[in-house]
Amino acid sequence: MLIRAVALTCLLAFAPFARAQQAIENSDGDWLKPSASTAGAPDSAWLDLRQIESSQATTQAAPAWVESVSFVSNQRNPEAPARSTFRIRIKRPNDDCQILLFRLFFDDNPKTQPELIAWDESGSQVLHSGSLGEGTGLPTSVSTVVPMIGVTAIDLDVPGNGHSIRGAYLDWMKTTTVMSPIHAEHRELVAKQFETAAPLKVTAKDAELFGTVTAPLAHGTIPIGPSVKESASFQFDLEARPLVALLSFELASPQIDAAPEIYVNGADLGVVSLVLPDLADPGYRGLSRSLLDDMKFQYTGWLRGQITIPGSVLKAGTNNVTVMAAAGTPHSALRGPQIQLKYLWDKSDYLLLPVK
Repeated sequence: MLIRAVALTCLLAFAPFARAQQAIENSDGDWLKPSASTAGAPDSAWLDLRQIESSQATTQAAPAWVESVSFVSNQRNPEAPARSTFRIRIKRPNDDCQILLFRLFFDDNPKTQPELIAWDESGSQVLHSGSLGEGTGLPTSVSTVVPMIGVTAIDLDVPGNGHSIRGAYLDWMKTTTVMSPIHAEHRELVAKQFETAAPLKVTAKDAELFGTVTAPLAHGTIPIGPSVKESASFQFDLEARPLVALLSFELASPQIDAAPEIYVNGADLGVVSLVLPDLADPGYRGLSRSLLDDMKFQYTGWLRGQITIPGSVLKAGTNNVTVMAAAGTPHSALRGPQIQLKYLWDKSDYLLLPVK
């Protein structure tokens, strides 16, 4: 396995139109160094696509199957809307490598949502993703599965100067046989490295199973901030008070040591528990503030948040749930809020413990 050195000095904001500056030199000799991998599989690649001035540039490494990275911008052309393109040229390391996981890290601004386009050697489009992201205005990451038979280049086309693009993680995929119970909920899932939980799937309407009712609270993406005015509030009606409830949602770009606070019917239940990926995940971004010894970390993607709600806090009739970002944390957003309500079931398993 070979690693090719990558010079970051090429990614400059003032790159002239129609001039592709190489980020990875397509050369041999001293540019190459052995891979640390011993498994025999192609190495994954992390490409830092931030635009850096020459005086601050460093050198990064990439596997030999990443042939080059180039950047071009037409922002100097006054007759056309400003657009920028990162082109990544890829050569499949072997015949078994047919599908590529392409995870893009970017700032999800509504007016600069990127698109991924895969090209074959003849210049024909093999895949066009459409706009990536949800326009939350927050740093995030999105994964795209790219069939690589015949593909030689992948473009990231983005409106503006390209400063919203931060990096890309590339890894070759394999297929495995996965068994699941017949009655288990079907999920369209591509397993991703570093992740610890499957994406939360919200039902369109209430569902009941084994004495547990699952109900969606809202659809779409909802921004939240660190104040009551910026919080997200939900209302739902209950015919009867449950034994216990579980509130779940996905959270965008949270600070991992300061999760959102939950209030139910005026009671402060504390903060949600976040299901964190491996710390090696490139989605973590450090936040350093003056007068603080420890660097804080934000996860630039979506994380599962959950909290249990005691049955005594709920009531028959209308209930109110409020989700508020922790004080001093960046603004965030949530999606897929749902609540599960557990009631007595004719086969419930429980113990009656005597008072000591």
